[in-house]
Amino acid sequence: MYDLANQSFQLLINTLLFSLFVKHVLVADPQRGNAVWSGMVGASLLLIVVLAPVVGAIADHRAWKRELLLSTGVVCAALTACLAILQPGQVWLGAAIYVVAAVCCGLGENFLGAFLPEISTPRNVGFVSALGWTMSYAGALVLLGLTGLYVLVFDRAEPAQARPMFVMAGLWFGLGILPAVLFLREKARPVSDAVRPGAIVAQAFRRLAESMRQTRRYRQLARFFAIFFVYSLGTQTVIYFLGVIGDDLVAGKGNRDTLGTLIVFALVIALTAGASSAAVARFQDRLGHRRTVRVFLMIWVVGTLAMAWAQYATAPRPFFWAVSACIGVALGGIGTSSRALVGSFTPADRAAEFFGLWGMVYKLSGLVGVLAFGLVTSAFDDRATGNVVGMLLLAAAFLAGFVLLVLVDEREGRRAAGHDDA
Repeated sequence: MYDLANQSFQLLINTLLFSLFVKHVLVADPQRGNAVWSGMVGASLLLIVVLAPVVGAIADHRAWKRELLLSTGVVCAALTACLAILQPGQVWLGAAIYVVAAVCCGLGENFLGAFLPEISTPRNVGFVSALGWTMSYAGALVLLGLTGLYVLVFDRAEPAQARPMFVMAGLWFGLGILPAVLFLREKARPVSDAVRPGAIVAQAFRRLAESMRQTRRYRQLARFFAIFFVYSLGTQTVIYFLGVIGDDLVAGKGNRDTLGTLIVFALVIALTAGASSAAVARFQDRLGHRRTVRVFLMIWVVGTLAMAWAQYATAPRPFFWAVSACIGVALGGIGTSSRALVGSFTPADRAAEFFGLWGMVYKLSGLVGVLAFGLVTSAFDDRATGNVVGMLLLAAAFLAGFVLLVLVDEREGRRAAGHDDA
C-alpha cells in the first residue's frame, strides 16, 4: 500500500506534471526550464546521496525504519500539496518545496525497501517485491484516470491549471500511508540505547565503517551496486525526463493538446509496466534475479533506441504508442527485479543500511544521468537532435549493464547474506 501511495509523487510530480509546470509556468522558457528542472532534480538527488547511507545506518541501529518511513511520507505529502501555491517566477520557492519533498520521498523509498528482508523469505523475495511494484502501477492507473478526467473532461490542459492535481497528489500520499500507520510493525530491536543525536550519528558512521571493512564478504552486493549505478544512469534519467521527452515528441507532431496526449502516453506506460511487474512476480524467483534484470535491460536497449529513432525520423503515431508500451514493460520489470536482487544479497540485521546504500547509488546515478542528459540536450541548438544523442547515450548505459552483470554470482551473494539456497 505504501508503494501505491508514493506513486502520486513519483508519477504526477517527478514524471508527468511538475516538470511541465516548471518549464511552462515557473520559468516560462522551455529551454531554460529544462535546465532549471535538471537543477532541482540534481539538488534533491545529491542530498539523498549524502543522507541515505547515514540515515539508513541510524534506522538499523535504533530500529527506526517504521518511524522514519512514516515521518518522511507525511512531510512529502504535505509539501506536495504546497506546490499548488506557486506562482510564475517563484523559482526559488518552488525549488525549496520540491527538493525537500523529493528528498523525503527518496529516503522513504529506502526505508520501504529495507522492510523487504523482514516481510519475505529467500524463496519469495522476488514475489513480494514485485507485488509492491505492481501495486504502484495500479495506483498509477487510478491517478492517471483521475488526471485524465480533470484534463480532458473539464478542459484543463494547460500546465498552469495543474495546481489542483498537486493538492490531490498530496492527499493521495497522505491517505495512502494510513495502512502502514495502522498495521506495519518492525521486528528489529535497537542495537544501542544511545539517545543523544551526536552519539547516534557517531554510531551510524561506525556501523558504515564496519560495513566497508566487510566489503570482501559482501563483494557480490558491492559488485552489483557498481553495475546498478551504470544502468540506473538510464532508468533514472528516463523517469525524470519522460514528461519532457514526451512533450517534445507530441509537440513535434503538431498536437495542440499535448498534456492530454501525454496522459494517454503515461497511461499506456503504466498499463504495460503494471502487467510487466505482475509477470515478474510469477517467474522471477524461479528464473533468478540476475537473469531477470538482464532480460529487462535488453528491453530497455530496444526501447531507448526506438525512442531515439522516433524523435529523429518523426515516426508515425502507432510507432509512438508501441515505443511507450516497450518503455512501460522495461520500467515495470527493472525496478522490482533490481530491488529483489538487493534484498536477496542483504542480511536482515543490516537491511536499512544496505538499502540506504542502494538508494545512495540509485540517486547518485540519477544525479549524474540527469545532469549529463540536460547538458547533452542543451548543447544542441535543435532540441530533437539533442534528445536523440541523449537517448543513444542512455541505450549505451543499459547495454553496458547487461554485459557487466555476468560478473555477479547470485549464489555467492545469497550465501554471504545468510540466505539458504534451498
